[in-house]
Amino acid sequence: MCGITGAIWTDQNYAIGPDVLNSMTDALRHRGPDDHGTFESDWRHESPQGVMPGVALGFRRLAVIDLVTGRQPLANEDGTMWLVFNGEIYNYRDLRRRLEGNGHTLRSQGDSETIIHLYEDEGLDCFQHLNGMFSIAIWDSTRRRLVLARDRLGQKPLCYHHQPGRLAFASELKSLREIPGIQFSIDPNAVDEYLTYQYVPHPNTIYREFQKLPPGHMAVYEDDHVTVRPYWEPDWNVQTPVSFNEAVERTRELLDDAVKIRLRSDVPLGAFLSGGIDSSLLVALMVKHLDQPVKTFSIGFSIDEYDETKYARQVAEYLGTEHHEFKVEPDATEILPQLAWHYDEPFADSSALPTWYVSQHTREHVTVALSGDGGDELFAGYPRYKAMAAATWIDRLGLRPLAASPLWQRLPGSMQRRGLSRRIKRFAAAMGMEPLRRYLDWVTIFNEQRRSELYTDDFVRQLNDSDPYHFLQRIAQHSQKRDPVTSVGLVDLQSYLPCDLMTKVDIASMAHSLECRQPFLDFRLVEWAASLPIHWKLRRGVGKRILRDAFGDLLPANIWTRRKMGFGVPIDHWFRHELYDMARDLLLSDSARQLGFFRPSVVETMLEDHRAGRADYAYRLWALLMFELWRQRWM
Repeated sequence: MCGITGAIWTDQNYAIGPDVLNSMTDALRHRGPDDHGTFESDWRHESPQGVMPGVALGFRRLAVIDLVTGRQPLANEDGTMWLVFNGEIYNYRDLRRRLEGNGHTLRSQGDSETIIHLYEDEGLDCFQHLNGMFSIAIWDSTRRRLVLARDRLGQKPLCYHHQPGRLAFASELKSLREIPGIQFSIDPNAVDEYLTYQYVPHPNTIYREFQKLPPGHMAVYEDDHVTVRPYWEPDWNVQTPVSFNEAVERTRELLDDAVKIRLRSDVPLGAFLSGGIDSSLLVALMVKHLDQPVKTFSIGFSIDEYDETKYARQVAEYLGTEHHEFKVEPDATEILPQLAWHYDEPFADSSALPTWYVSQHTREHVTVALSGDGGDELFAGYPRYKAMAAATWIDRLGLRPLAASPLWQRLPGSMQRRGLSRRIKRFAAAMGMEPLRRYLDWVTIFNEQRRSELYTDDFVRQLNDSDPYHFLQRIAQHSQKRDPVTSVGLVDLQSYLPCDLMTKVDIASMAHSLECRQPFLDFRLVEWAASLPIHWKLRRGVGKRILRDAFGDLLPANIWTRRKMGFGVPIDHWFRHELYDMARDLLLSDSARQLGFFRPSVVETMLEDHRAGRADYAYRLWALLMFELWRQRWM
């Protein structure tokens, strides 16, 4: 696990010198504290062929596999191709045997070298053969092109900046800030997207001048042109015609193997354990494959509604793990500015905070940790899938007018995060919409009406005609023949998971030089689970049915039936107490007012109504606070 950076240029005025390259590489030191390396090739004019671009590649290493010979950048046998790579390739042993059979000589024992030789043999088709998480840059001097690629589910980040004469790329935006002369300006439409989703969706970044490479895509730079295209395009409309028993057996085989191949490591390894189904199941499978106790790690808070440690403790005792439990009382004034620095963009998922702490404490004991991300998207674990199933049933019975009646909004308000009246009112408010708009209303932070109330007239004039909804709409087109619950699950898999969950885990873990692996995101399991009918996952309002049938005997019975809590933090409480003064000082500061994006009167009303208990604006206030902290740090 590492950090990569670099550039290619056809205009010598945009050359990246050694000092700048070293600064770009050092900006990623937290991602790879164990080693660093660079490669440089000068721009030169070669007649009659034309210009040979200048190239600079930088690498920071967190040593996990092949501790001795796994240095980068690395080259093929004749030095015509060079690679920097961040991630893990889990099928590298099979690839090594194949490459050696094709006559390649491999000088290292790890996974990195398999990529460069696979590219020699397969060209741009090579990425389809990789089972892993990765961001990759390959300089191919024979074709005078730079190739970038990102793994299928977006587990590893990759951003880039293209201007006439140069392309620069990096694992994190802060690395590109080390390049002199590059403009960074806030994209108002990205702000609009951020307040809709709590993240800026790919391919956009918060800056007009920068892009993210989407998951499952490659970018090819040739002759000063960049072509971005997918290398992974499953047909999400296909449903597999197999029996339920066959599906159970295949699911068991795929998840078991996904865990097994992610246990390869030359450094200490453990797992996050929340006490939920997904993380508990992964630990149970780890116990099966390892001959020593699994190290497990959980984190808790003093407010019971947000604390899952008792469940994690129960699972740890049941499975006989070496369990480590941490209770934290976050210091907002200390930790939130750190989050704003590491995330590079505004990022409003408040579970980044516990993810930060559990990563910090886990790294004190191990270098690699497995986590259960992806299980909810693949096997219908989120409450919103149950809501979508109920809404679909209501639509079929012709009861939408009753369900969407404004009378439901007269129910007494509730300040409880999972209060019944609160859930009914939100469900009813969305019932008048078509299914995808309904889904967006359930997941959004600020819906369209609330954003229009928040924005100043001047900010609205800066927005173009694009609608944040179009991001989901483009994704949903690829699964429109499936039932509504499956379709929104696949939308989550391609939006919420890479843009939110994977961003959260990658940045929080790599900030502490910890590598996280997600077995549920093995692409073989993803393609298989996505093809299964929804009634094998969600039945009578209970999700993950097929996982229960496949692995029910591995965990205590109450873990399979307990209510899902999520990885939350008590921000509703904090904004009434310890966070109130900080939020008010920042959100109503002269600097925030001068920016002119948001109406101070609306922000102040939200702060005061929340503090007085008249409304719950916790997640909206958190989004505004993280935006302002990011802006004051980076702009």
